[in-house]
This record gives sequence, structure tokens and C-alpha cells, in this order.
Amino acid sequence: MRSTKEKRQYFRVFPLAFATLLVITFAGASAAQDDLVEAAPPPLKFISKEDQARLNTKTDIKDRTKLSVDMLNLRLTAAENLAEGKDFEGMYKQLGYFHALMDDALSFLRVRDTGKNGKVLDNFKRIEIALRGMAPRIEVMRRELPLRYDPFVRKLMGYLRSARAKATDSLFDDSVLPVRKPGP
Repeated sequence: MRSTKEKRQYFRVFPLAFATLLVITFAGASAAQDDLVEAAPPPLKFISKEDQARLNTKTDIKDRTKLSVDMLNLRLTAAENLAEGKDFEGMYKQLGYFHALMDDALSFLRVRDTGKNGKVLDNFKRIEIALRGMAPRIEVMRRELPLRYDPFVRKLMGYLRSARAKATDSLFDDSVLPVRKPGP
């Protein structure tokens, strides 16, 4: 058995050790909370007036698609250059323009896809091939970004995959090879 003197000494040391353990635990938790980074809001998704005017001058489906792909490349190249120069806000804006142009190109083709025009299918294919080459470029940019910008760029990669899927879905629609009903 312990003597009363040992018991008193134990009861003096135990609260001190317990308090030290609590301080260490809560200090670690508060330090971990300081590392949380607030995500930047997504950039505005719109096409500038100049770009829209350039797109509106092209009425032929093939010409409009080629112009859209060129403009997508220009916006992506501008975003890459700004990211290399550590101007992440400017890069973010360019990615917003890129997203708007990508959606505009697909919606333009979807409106003109009546199922009877093979030109539209060729242009869906053209856009899908172009977007396929742009995905790795965005991924390289994403790896160098501060964590603040990462959520939107990840979502943009998802939008890009979705846009590619929409473009290829049009190639395998029933309107491409219509199902013939057995007739008399």
C-alpha cells in the first residue's frame, strides 16, 4: 500500500499532467484549423462582347466551330501564360471565358443538329478532339495553383469531361443510324 504522503504527491502531479495533456491536444486542433484555406469563388462565365461579335460573324457551321476551337485555344494559352507569371486572378478570369466558350460551342451545334446534317456531326467530332487535347493542359495548370483556386479548376475538368461526352453522344444518337421499322 501507498503511504498517505505518496498519495498526496500523486494527487498533486495528476492534475498538472492532465492539464498539460489538454493544452497539447487543443493546441494541435487549433493549429490544424489555421491551415484551412478559403476557396475562391468561381469566375464569371461569360463571353466578351468582342468574342461574341466575332462568333456572330460566322454563319457556316464549320467556320463557326473552327473559330470556337481557336478562341478556346487562345483563352487557354492566355490562362497558362498568366499562371506561369503567378497572376492567378487573371488566369481564373480566362478559365471563366474558356468555360463560357466551350458551352457556347456545344449549344450552337446542338441547336443545329436536326439529325439530317452530317456537317454537324463532323463538327461535334472536331470539338471533342480539341477538348481532349486541352484537358492535360488544364491539369498541368491545376498542379501549380494555390489551393484557393483548386476547387473550381477541378470542377472545370469535370465540365470538360461532360462536354466531351455530350459531343460524342451526338455521334451515337438514333438520328445517326435511324432504326428502320419493318414495312410491308
